[in-house]
Amino acid sequence: MASNEIEIILIEDNIDDATLAIMALKRSNLTNKIIHLKNGDEALKFIYSGVEYDGVKFAGKPKVILLDLKMPKVNGIEVLTKVKSDPATKNIPVVILTSSAEDPDIKTCYSLGANSYIVKPVEFDNFTQKIAELGLYWTVLNQL
Repeated sequence: MASNEIEIILIEDNIDDATLAIMALKRSNLTNKIIHLKNGDEALKFIYSGVEYDGVKFAGKPKVILLDLKMPKVNGIEVLTKVKSDPATKNIPVVILTSSAEDPDIKTCYSLGANSYIVKPVEFDNFTQKIAELGLYWTVLNQL
């Protein structure tokens, strides 16, 4: 995969949620343009340190970052803070995709520059439908 083909960066430590998200994106023909990073540490290394994942280096701007909040090593708030405070990456849309519906998390994410905050639906069908809609909106409909 050429690095400039990446449209979606999925940062998700829960392998089941990541698998479901990738499956939903595959239904929308978007999986050849996605990279899954398993935690915030991997994400920051990929975006800022030139570390390769799955044979891909970060070069350019993806259309969206789908970011979980509750992760080991480096959490989603830390990733969001770095991405939105850096002039080179601050215009990349970041969608928080998390199980946390806590008001402080929502307020913090929006104050840091999150473009959207989505609570992961519990039911399989609702989860896959939401992910497919997110992928289509941010990669096809949204104008950067």
